[in-house]
Amino acid sequence: MDDSRIEIHRSFYYPKRDIMRRLGVHTSIAGGLPLSLERAHALGCSTMQIFSHNPRGWHVKPISEEEISLFRSLRVRLDISPVYIHTSYLISVASGDNALRKKSIELLSVELDRADTIGADYVILHTGSASGDDGRIARQRAVSALREVALNKSRKAGLLLENTAGKKGDMSGGLREMSEIMNDLPAPFISGVCIDTCHAFASGYDIRTGAGIRRMSDEIVKYIGVGRVKLIHLNDSKGDVGSHLDRHEHIGCGKIGDKGLRLFTDHPLFRAVPLILETPKKKESDDPENLAKVRRMIKAE
Repeated sequence: MDDSRIEIHRSFYYPKRDIMRRLGVHTSIAGGLPLSLERAHALGCSTMQIFSHNPRGWHVKPISEEEISLFRSLRVRLDISPVYIHTSYLISVASGDNALRKKSIELLSVELDRADTIGADYVILHTGSASGDDGRIARQRAVSALREVALNKSRKAGLLLENTAGKKGDMSGGLREMSEIMNDLPAPFISGVCIDTCHAFASGYDIRTGAGIRRMSDEIVKYIGVGRVKLIHLNDSKGDVGSHLDRHEHIGCGKIGDKGLRLFTDHPLFRAVPLILETPKKKESDDPENLAKVRRMIKAE
């Protein structure tokens, strides 16, 4: 694969990488996995999240040896770390449909294998919907499926469970519910959690206030464990607190707002956790503008 630089839009200033706080975005893999590193670097990012394949299909093309070698070497040279892979949204390990459950187990195994192949650090998983069943039953199905993946082979990349917006059918909107899955699985396999600020807010955690953040941090300490928050998806929210609306908004333009997001990221429990933005991408300026807002935010901490 050609190791040429992607073109950088000249109408924006891309600052140097953040030294203290790891900050990045979900980066496109169009043209090959190594180009995702180039795109992250061009935006001044020091960490990034990607899909390792087309997330809309079950079929996954193998990664060439050339692509693997280039990704690994380029990642070291550009100092992009950690690297997170977000699993396909088709995966639903909690499904009561046996065919979907089997396909989900197989694809999650592939996702973890690909993470190890390119040297990614973590794989992020939405456990799926309860599909009309009792949440506890669905979580038990998820645990059973994840055990099958864990026992299949040992892997280097850690698995992170992501919280949800708590809409009807969700089974991991609350931290206690997430812990019910985590506590029944081998600790080395489940490395921890990814906290999405939009999802947390929509599920009922009012992270605009000190009291709301304390409630969430107390639950993390009680149910998840200190040090097991491995990533924050920093997103504003189109919906209000407790709305269960999973709609991300630009930083400072949603219901959480600049002040709430700054308060959240400055909490001691989250201060050193890498930040990945999953804010809307409708024009080329969106990522640079959102990153600039967050850089000002964390610089003021």
